[in-house]
Amino acid sequence: MTLQPVTSESHQDDAAILHLAQQGDVSAYQQLYDMYVKRVYSLALRLTADRGMAEDATQEVFIQVWHKLGNFQYNSKFSTWLYSVTSNITISYMRKQKNWLQRVFSSEDVSVPELSTQDNQVTLDQCIMRLPEQTRVVFVLYAIQGLRHDDIAHQLNIAVGTSKAQLHRAKQLLQEMLDV
Repeated sequence: MTLQPVTSESHQDDAAILHLAQQGDVSAYQQLYDMYVKRVYSLALRLTADRGMAEDATQEVFIQVWHKLGNFQYNSKFSTWLYSVTSNITISYMRKQKNWLQRVFSSEDVSVPELSTQDNQVTLDQCIMRLPEQTRVVFVLYAIQGLRHDDIAHQLNIAVGTSKAQLHRAKQLLQEMLDV
């Protein structure tokens, strides 16, 4: 498979597909789904650290995107809008899960499990998934999605200071895991 260089023509094709999907064209929406499903799943997996939950959240994202596609205003790239929607829906989905709040607030009492990896090679994603839930969510939203602490605090209904503390904690834990 040969990678095609990104051209303005390919951006026009993406915009045309998006426009058709906004008009209700199911095959155009299928193309959008095929283009973005792996990235949406990857973000959901980083947020949830659970494959089943990530699959469910990804499915919910694409159901909601189908219904909200008309709200996309072209003020930003579609992918930026989609990842924002993914973050919001995944976090909402996590909140709805049984015992989610219990796991978040008890995560402070849980020690970081030992890493068992083949050939002592630990990927950052594996380490991120081992972070306590709230710490992981803050880290992913800040470091990977690029949200500001104000936005994270608002989205998670926590104080800005808590967001900063969780990010600091995530960095410390990741450093410890990577130094193993």
